[in-house]
Amino acid sequence: MSSLDDLIGRAKLLLSEGHSPGQIADELSLSMETVTWLLTQAKGSAAPKDVHIDWTAVSSSAPLLEETALMLLKRYYSEREDPRDSSIHHADVIVGIALSGIPLATIIAVQEDAELAIYHPAKQSQSERPVGSISGNFAQVSNERCIIVDDVITSGNTMKEVVKYLKKHGATPIAIWVIFDKRGIKDIEGVPVFPLFRISRID
Repeated sequence: MSSLDDLIGRAKLLLSEGHSPGQIADELSLSMETVTWLLTQAKGSAAPKDVHIDWTAVSSSAPLLEETALMLLKRYYSEREDPRDSSIHHADVIVGIALSGIPLATIIAVQEDAELAIYHPAKQSQSERPVGSISGNFAQVSNERCIIVDDVITSGNTMKEVVKYLKKHGATPIAIWVIFDKRGIKDIEGVPVFPLFRISRID
């Protein structure tokens, strides 16, 4: 079975188990456009240009996940440290994007002695008019300096949504940390992006 056939099978299995296309996109680290194509394979339409990232060897191992979170933290401070005032880059709240950003954000929040907030993106909602939201069971973001954490930037749409949400609710997003950036985005809505890896497709 080809890797494409495998992805099609996984996408269809997730759909049959009740996952929304947005949840499938997150689960497979693919764009919504790619997931739609995997589920429908419309006649005559070419597969979207995307890159599938399988990082389950790390994400399923707590010690490796912790090391990855620490790498994100070190990457940020290696570029942003200001010997005159290193506190200007410190966040009060670490915002983990559900689902894959949560374990990373939790580890980072412990290291940074910061609070933890969880953001549920609109694409994961199954309502007719989906909206994103901060979980009421974790820290709130109003008037706080926030770092946003996730595993992958695929299209950048979710990150734009989170940044706009935080600003609308009185928070100050100061950085975005991701393991993989598929788009080569330097900043989103003025918030700098700090990836561990930038993924490029060469055709």
